[in-house]
Amino acid sequence: MKRPVPRHESLSDKIHRYRSVMLVISIPLLLIVFVLFIMPSRSPTVVLEEFEFNGRKMSPNLRDAKRYAVIFDAGSSGSRVHVYCFDRNTDLVPIGKDLELFVQIKPGLSAYASDPQAAANSLLSLLDKAEGVVPKELRSKTPVRVGATAGLRALEGDASDKILDAVRDLLRERSTLKSEADGVTILDGSQEGSYEWVTINYLLGKLDKSYVDTIGVVDLGGGSVQMAYAISKADAAKAPRVSDGEDTYIKEMHLMGTDYYLYVHSYLHYGLLAARAEILKISGDSDNACILAGYDGYYKYGGASYKASASPSGSGLEECRSLALKALKVNDSTCTHMKCTFGGIWNGGGGDGQKNLFVASFFFDRAAEAGFIDPALPVAKVHPSDFEEAAKRACETKFENAKSTYPRVDEGNLPFLCMDLVYQYTLLVDGFAIEKWQEITLVKQVNYRNSLVEAAWPLGSAIEALSLST
Repeated sequence: MKRPVPRHESLSDKIHRYRSVMLVISIPLLLIVFVLFIMPSRSPTVVLEEFEFNGRKMSPNLRDAKRYAVIFDAGSSGSRVHVYCFDRNTDLVPIGKDLELFVQIKPGLSAYASDPQAAANSLLSLLDKAEGVVPKELRSKTPVRVGATAGLRALEGDASDKILDAVRDLLRERSTLKSEADGVTILDGSQEGSYEWVTINYLLGKLDKSYVDTIGVVDLGGGSVQMAYAISKADAAKAPRVSDGEDTYIKEMHLMGTDYYLYVHSYLHYGLLAARAEILKISGDSDNACILAGYDGYYKYGGASYKASASPSGSGLEECRSLALKALKVNDSTCTHMKCTFGGIWNGGGGDGQKNLFVASFFFDRAAEAGFIDPALPVAKVHPSDFEEAAKRACETKFENAKSTYPRVDEGNLPFLCMDLVYQYTLLVDGFAIEKWQEITLVKQVNYRNSLVEAAWPLGSAIEALSLST
């Protein structure tokens, strides 16, 4: 008997015979494919950006939040408020069409010495405008600071303390902003210097870098000069002890996720206008080799008057430099530290944080007036030797020719142009021991995202306030 030949089963027959099994398997597969198709794609990098910022875990709904800071600059001539807005990366973003809200009023707090409440109330209009640009839901998280400067410092007795107390009460009772316990204070020169350092390094994108990549700052004001630069933790530990009541040499700052040890010192009486008085004290009632030939008069500063009379031979670079060195006390025997600048002050040890220097305020102004930088540009690369060359030319100028030779210089400053330039050169080279051929950057404004921003301390204070609150 023949065995039946097996029938060859076609593909369609197999599909028909196993149709129920395939249906059971295909339905879940189709569902999985559908779910994967409608879900948005996301990469591991996006997940990290969403949940981690500056080393801290963040909720996804906070990643695009803006943060604000309100800083009052209570100066001697008036009060000013700065409001800054930052994105999640602590980058400045515009408030309206500008990178900050800036409003000012006159007079300053010191004009209300006998009425502390009136002094505090004078800030109300500024406070209202500041709060008006901060979203309501962010006001309780927005730090507000008031930094008073020379005006309040000069008041007698406890007048300044009473004004500051009244301002603190005003912020507590009338403001919905976040008032810090030590947020209302009189700034000393070291604080201004450190905030200036923060401002410039922030605008240049250096604050998340190692201290060796940061910029050092010298800020020459009228009454004092500040130097600030970052040093290593090991060098900071070597800082000399100071007497009670004196400012410490080191300021520790936590900024944008990075710890910095900032050497900062303010030299009172060595700002440009104050230094004129110090140089004139040396000559007393005699002729002074720093005064332009043909001038005979007086210089008033700090309530005192100083004889300012040119010698018969006129001013001279080397003779004036000798007086500037004496005024700076460069060879002061009281220096007991490892290395000093002048007047017995520790120099911070030098190092990488000081190699790249930005030099501000009167340095920029006198260089522009003397004609060796373009006043229309916000920064200029120069060398200390440029001040020496400019000083030599100025010292050879007679007072009667000075106005036509230096048309940008205010008339009241003309007799002292030789003195100012010689002092600036001496301060850089002998005071701060900067090589005369080292390149330095004179700065008035810093270019930040195609906008020019003033190199002023309130921005530095705002950066610190936000860094402390994160």
